[in-house]
Amino acid sequence: MNKGERARVILDRLNEHYPETPIPLDHSDAFTLLIAVLLSAQCTDKKVNEVTPALFSAGPTPAAMAALEETEIHRHIRQLGLAKTKARNVHKLAHILVNVHNGVVPQSFEELEALPGVGHKTASVVMAQAFGVPAFPVDTHIHRLAQRWGLSKGDSVVKTEADLKALFPKEQWNRLHLQIIFYGREHCSARGCDGTVCKLCRELYPKRRKPVIWRKP
Repeated sequence: MNKGERARVILDRLNEHYPETPIPLDHSDAFTLLIAVLLSAQCTDKKVNEVTPALFSAGPTPAAMAALEETEIHRHIRQLGLAKTKARNVHKLAHILVNVHNGVVPQSFEELEALPGVGHKTASVVMAQAFGVPAFPVDTHIHRLAQRWGLSKGDSVVKTEADLKALFPKEQWNRLHLQIIFYGREHCSARGCDGTVCKLCRELYPKRRKPVIWRKP
């Protein structure tokens, strides 16, 4: 199979596996999604979902979050990795939303990426899932699987994103990035598969015998 043929097989198989793609981070609107994605850096979604109910109860809106002391934000999220830095970023972000964006989450990559603690991946998730703008957020699962499936050489996260966007229809991006994450977690994890074990890897590369050494982002 060439790269285009592999992409078509992947799309078909993932649509079979995951006809529904619920967002794994609990949220109620664009603001709570933005905060949840920011908090998920170097943390599991499960852990983030454990701490955000109390945080969002105390600060459900940008104005309410901005009114909290940074120490109170930290108290709610202290179980998470990089909690102090994240608390500081959430506090600053909330103030910027109130003072610069009239308490509304901006709907552009540039404005989102200018917020404290918000990188391109976080902005992409918010644009895709909150506003329906086609985007292809690349996390560790996607970066790894893109290499195992021969869709990208993994030179960088930026290159992986560009390679995937070139291979798959734009209207599939928002759904597909979640499907790849789900598959990576369930069937093609870092320890569970090395490019030769899971069903999809074997279908794409039936003659592959050597493990794929992936380049970390």
